[in-house]
Amino acid sequence: MSRIGKAPITIPKGVEFNVDKSNVITVKGPNGTLTRKFDADMIFKTEDGVLTVERPTDSKRHRSVHGLSRALLNGMVEGVSSGFTKKMELVGVGYRANNTGQLLELALGFSHPIMFQLPDEVKVETKNEKGMPPTIILNSFDKQLIGQVAAKIRSFKKPEPYKGKGVRFAGEVLRRKAGKTAGKK
Repeated sequence: MSRIGKAPITIPKGVEFNVDKSNVITVKGPNGTLTRKFDADMIFKTEDGVLTVERPTDSKRHRSVHGLSRALLNGMVEGVSSGFTKKMELVGVGYRANNTGQLLELALGFSHPIMFQLPDEVKVETKNEKGMPPTIILNSFDKQLIGQVAAKIRSFKKPEPYKGKGVRFAGEVLRRKAGKTAGKK
């Protein structure tokens, strides 16, 4: 049995859960509403505010979808109840980040600033404090969307292995390279 798949999900107060006949699940909470279609064979049961995901057989396909379905559903419940946050740092001389509403403006050492329009579901905040690298803070109730937006921002200037300059997640550990050795003899 899947260790992840058999773990129950506790539904917090204020979260509504609805399953259609074709396994389209809608989760409503204080932060928003998420809808996702799940595999038709998976069985979703709710009892006393606890949600469980079961599989009909032990076939390879059902085993592989079982843990995935539970993890996706847990992300939906956690997102609409408490939400997700991603912090990113801009490491490099002259790197800056500013936002005007949902428009993020990045200066990453190129000849032009990068303008990035964020989706309405993702809220952005930028911090430029002296002595600290500029920080971008993303908040959303959709785990998949916030991860996709963060990966897109990181792709504008990935951290390089010699000096570590670029856009990185807060707390991310980079593998550093030594660089060139001493001159020729």
